[in-house]
Amino acid sequence: MAGTRDQVSFLLNGVRHDVPREVAPTRTLLDYLREDCGLKGTKEGCNEGDCGACTVVVGEMGKDAAGKPLITYRAVNACIQFVPMVHGKSVVTVEGLRGPNGEPHPCQQAMVDCHGSQCGFCTPGFVMSLYAVFDADKNFKSGKGTASEFLEASYDDFLAGNLCRCTGYGPIVAAARRMGEAVRPDWDEARSHGETAALAEFAGSDLALDHPAGKFLAPEGLDEFARLYDQFPLATIVSGATDVGLWVNKQQRGLPVLISTSRVADLKNTRTYGDQLEIRSAESYSVAWSTLRHFWPDLGELVRRIGSVQVRNSGTIGGNIANGSPIGDMAPALMVLGATVELRKGKATRSLPLEDYFIAYGKQNRQPGEFIESVSIPGAMPSGQAETKQSRPRFYKISKRFDQDISAVLGCFNLHIESGAVASARIAFGGMAGIPKRAKAVEAALLGKPWTLATVEAALPAFEADFQPISDARASAAYRLQVAKNLLIRYLHETTSSVPTRLVGRGHEVHLRA
Repeated sequence: MAGTRDQVSFLLNGVRHDVPREVAPTRTLLDYLREDCGLKGTKEGCNEGDCGACTVVVGEMGKDAAGKPLITYRAVNACIQFVPMVHGKSVVTVEGLRGPNGEPHPCQQAMVDCHGSQCGFCTPGFVMSLYAVFDADKNFKSGKGTASEFLEASYDDFLAGNLCRCTGYGPIVAAARRMGEAVRPDWDEARSHGETAALAEFAGSDLALDHPAGKFLAPEGLDEFARLYDQFPLATIVSGATDVGLWVNKQQRGLPVLISTSRVADLKNTRTYGDQLEIRSAESYSVAWSTLRHFWPDLGELVRRIGSVQVRNSGTIGGNIANGSPIGDMAPALMVLGATVELRKGKATRSLPLEDYFIAYGKQNRQPGEFIESVSIPGAMPSGQAETKQSRPRFYKISKRFDQDISAVLGCFNLHIESGAVASARIAFGGMAGIPKRAKAVEAALLGKPWTLATVEAALPAFEADFQPISDARASAAYRLQVAKNLLIRYLHETTSSVPTRLVGRGHEVHLRA
């Protein structure tokens, strides 16, 4: 490959850092920072992307609305990031926040002033989450609110991925609120500008590592990515590593060949054409979220509860679908919206309805060397107009915790009502079968019938024809079946009554009333 590099390089706290070639491709960024670089501020807690103690900020080169180079900084969990995934990017740890004379960054000072730390173990992760949103806040341009309003609306989300066992969240939230009035130091601004120029030299080259522990390939071009996966059809594709990272950390699995999407710009985009919304497969949840909630506000609320900000910054919609998990949240939601997937093998492509991608547990309608290139969703109309009196998609995540938990049941509904009767019905569930699955018997029981409680109650027995759920640590089979039935009743009430049914949702209740 022309212009190929065989060594990982990135900016570490503003300084170019070349990773020794003997470092294994699946070594986590957390272990490398602590053990090889001596940066002990980044802590290891859960080692699976849940607690946030390992949070660092990763900056990636992009462009602003005017097409000028711009680095976007986002918080990620270092424990499930492999070192080669940050090639050509900027990594900022808590040690890198202080000023040239050792002065604390406003994020650190706010934690001190508001007494936001007791034992201190979780504090660096919280500070890095605050720093990431501090950077976003200072670039916040909506024309509708101030920076402090942005923080006030978001702090419960961007702190949800950081666990504190002793301080309590009150002082930490107070520190977050104080940041809305903070002024970005000149030295912090200068560092960001310096990194923009430094990262430019990493563009235009592929990364290919050949280590005794395995290969790591990170091409920049989509055609080269397709060629490599066709050449190595048994390779593991890694995007955000929010799942693959656990294979290494928890299951101690060896991965002989990894092909990364992290440098393929053509796999990172969201665009509309006609009434279709196309999401490229390596687009992160965080980036896609703003578009999805614009068209389908309730889907935006679902995405807001998938993992944490750190997980959504890394995890991709295409990756969630590709792994075929029966408890992945996006697949059932996209099914009821009529989504299709575009698959590619080499130069050949094909499309199929998303529901046909899933065959059985652990088995998908995908050939060796074939990957998901994009997902297309019909009915994308501005300002939530996709939700009308006739068609009202709703998405219900049932889990033990509100934030950052795996669904016990995910129920998704999209019925089209005409003249008081069900003209069409798309209902899908996660957690109810070995794959994300449509409830076709329930749909058939509703079609053509009046949209009333009597019709819904008559259709409830059809759930047992569609699903035979299992019992596991998250829920019993009986609970899952009863919840699925109850969600259909809830959907009826939400679409026929003005009685509020949601306890949370930052103003979204207005969108969820009939």
